[in-house]
Amino acid sequence: MPPRLPTSSDFPNITFTSTPPPPTTPHLSNILLLLHGLGDSHAPYTSLGKQLNLPETAVLSIRAPNPLPFDIGGFHWGDDVIFDAGGGLDPDAGFKKAAEVLREVVAGLIEKCGWKEREILLWGVGQGGMVAFLAGLQVVAGEGEGEGGAAVKGSGSGKGSAGYSSKALPELGGIVSLGGPLPSGMALGSGAKKLRTPVLVCGGTVESQVPDEKIQRVESCFEFVEKARWRRKRDGMPRSRDEMLPIMKFLARRLRSKAGVPEGSVEAG
Repeated sequence: MPPRLPTSSDFPNITFTSTPPPPTTPHLSNILLLLHGLGDSHAPYTSLGKQLNLPETAVLSIRAPNPLPFDIGGFHWGDDVIFDAGGGLDPDAGFKKAAEVLREVVAGLIEKCGWKEREILLWGVGQGGMVAFLAGLQVVAGEGEGEGGAAVKGSGSGKGSAGYSSKALPELGGIVSLGGPLPSGMALGSGAKKLRTPVLVCGGTVESQVPDEKIQRVESCFEFVEKARWRRKRDGMPRSRDEMLPIMKFLARRLRSKAGVPEGSVEAG
């Protein structure tokens, strides 16, 4: 069946908004999942989905499952609220519940709404980028050992450890992480092949959460990794055309298009 936008009845326990593709592009060929950062919400990303104006691409902005305590406001993806040595919130706080949310969303997109794995992309900011790596893969591959023992396995540290079958894993459209490193509980098991979903990691040149050594960890799990360094402190959302350009180039290469394809054609392979 042709893909469709999900409705609230598809995911009754998940808060999200959906944005259809621009009216100038009637085909529906891709869906981009936006995952906000720690302490944020899905609402601002609904506006981002409209501003991106990506051809033939619907956008789903998903709210993290857990509200921050103490009436701080905002939501987070972690299983716990953990403070780091400096008194700030540690984003690497376990993602078991977040993995369940993303598993339900991606499985529902495929089974209920007619999407293929290759047509699903993820864009995560900060902690949302970590979830895009961890949960975005888990919901497609499922938990446990893959055939031949090739698996991505958690460290068992209590930070959302789980298994990821690299052999069974279909290729997603892509993952964009803005300042989100690989979760500490994610690493390739012995003999596992690197995962083929293309990745773009963006971050600042100073005080970034994704310094070169953390990008090397991403490269140890994913076969195709690009990085973009912004000439500023810290990470966050892109603030200029120059910062947005590598993201748009990445998406342009990964987004599918049915423009010019005769109606009724069947994709081979």
